[in-house]
Amino acid sequence: MSTHVKRAFKYRFCPTNAQAAELSRTFGCVRKVYNLALAARTEAWVTRQERVNYNATSAMLTAWKKSEELAYLNDVSSVPLQQALRHLQTAFTHFFGKRARYPRFKSRKTSRRSAEYTSSAFRFRDGKLTLVKMTEPLDIVWSRPLPEGASPSTVTVSQDAAGRWFVSLLCEDPSVKPLPATGQAVGVDVGLDHLLTLATGEKIANPRHERRDRAALAKQQRRLAKKEKGSANRARARLKVAKIHARIADRRRDSLHKLTTRLVRENQTIVIEDLTVRNMVKNHRLARAISDAAWSEFRSMLEYKAQWYGREVIAVDRWFPSSRLCSACNTLQDRMPLNVRTWTCDCGVTHDRDVNAAHNLLAAGLAVTVCGAGVRPQRSTPDGQSATKQKPSRREP
Repeated sequence: MSTHVKRAFKYRFCPTNAQAAELSRTFGCVRKVYNLALAARTEAWVTRQERVNYNATSAMLTAWKKSEELAYLNDVSSVPLQQALRHLQTAFTHFFGKRARYPRFKSRKTSRRSAEYTSSAFRFRDGKLTLVKMTEPLDIVWSRPLPEGASPSTVTVSQDAAGRWFVSLLCEDPSVKPLPATGQAVGVDVGLDHLLTLATGEKIANPRHERRDRAALAKQQRRLAKKEKGSANRARARLKVAKIHARIADRRRDSLHKLTTRLVRENQTIVIEDLTVRNMVKNHRLARAISDAAWSEFRSMLEYKAQWYGREVIAVDRWFPSSRLCSACNTLQDRMPLNVRTWTCDCGVTHDRDVNAAHNLLAAGLAVTVCGAGVRPQRSTPDGQSATKQKPSRREP
């Protein structure tokens, strides 16, 4: 089976003063056009019940450029502005498909600063990338090579809150191919004491990246709180806080990449639990630890890597009682508080809570493949429950 996978290769770069000024202007114009188009589409729907599509907003952009108030939009490349309108159209498509919330306005302070260029707005030649309206190529730190003969289709330039500049090149990677099939299957139970517990009995420690820098972060945040709003000192203090957050996020992302790549390479089928993390973080006692564990990011990485390499990820229904169910005799316990880490079933088997949950997830996931249920909880069974949401019956004495 041949696959054509497009991957984004992200690199840091150091812009000149002129390049930084040009990109900053572009970021501002992209944000302005996105907000104007969003306001126009919202107003059209609220007042006239009219849906405005991409073509209509593109015509609006032409009119905005001709107006005296927005004439500065002509100073930057038109390609990132058109791409902003396309991104807004995608956001509305996801909203009407009930896959996302209603699009929100971009903020100058909190929204991501980025601009996307298509092939007509950049030149990539001899390993040098030059964007439109720039005379010099970007000084990119090539931390890893691009695929041989790669030709980027789009280039995204961004700046994070810590002031670091990044360029992301989207190109086809022929090296991504399905791995040889293996009969291995594993159940994965996520946690806080241990980040992952596998059905094999292996427990992977939780690195707790945020805890390592918690004291330094608190110190810089206290200093930031004392600075006068709008002052240069406050801007410098904010940058120090952002750099600590960036360091934490980089370590977390690197750890998750290594972990998910290992799981995908070793196993043909990976069974996880369909957790609603956005609801779980409402528990203020556990919110910080759950956010630091990054369960949602772990699942996202696992799913796209499994798709790349011909593996299967199964998400078992979140209501499946994996911790309360005995993996030996299928007896369901009435209660299982979080402080109970080991327990003994009536059948005499003593379970480690997390290992037992991983065993049950694996069994339920394999049952899902047999029953033909999908990754998301299904409601097609006769009694309206998914294949993995059937309440296990107690074994008759």
